[in-house]
Amino acid sequence: SGIENLERRAEAERLLTIFGEVTGFEPRLWGASMVGFGRYAYRYDSGHSGESFATGFSPRKADLSIYLMSGAETLGPILARLGPHRMGKACLYVRRLEAIDEGALRELIRAGLDNLAAHWTVQPV
Repeated sequence: SGIENLERRAEAERLLTIFGEVTGFEPRLWGASMVGFGRYAYRYDSGHSGESFATGFSPRKADLSIYLMSGAETLGPILARLGPHRMGKACLYVRRLEAIDEGALRELIRAGLDNLAAHWTVQPV
């Protein structure tokens, strides 16, 4: 584990447990700092195609980035219970893991994975 900040490292270890329990998938490192669970191949109408992780996180210095990937716009009721966060297009930013509701986070991970699986085939890594 290359995470120097001990608190952020502990949060990353907790997220490994949470994502593993919710998804049933083993973690895989994607790039330098993204931990992904599951994978899917995609092909858009434009012909662009590729492969990505289905859900995951990155323990960045300022925030934990949690990748929901699909359907984030439909997750408002769960996000309302989560606690302090910011949203990007498919990414949830959380400053401190202890400040959010873990049950709501688990629901978000599951809902995001279910939304993705409605469009693409999600597989273990």
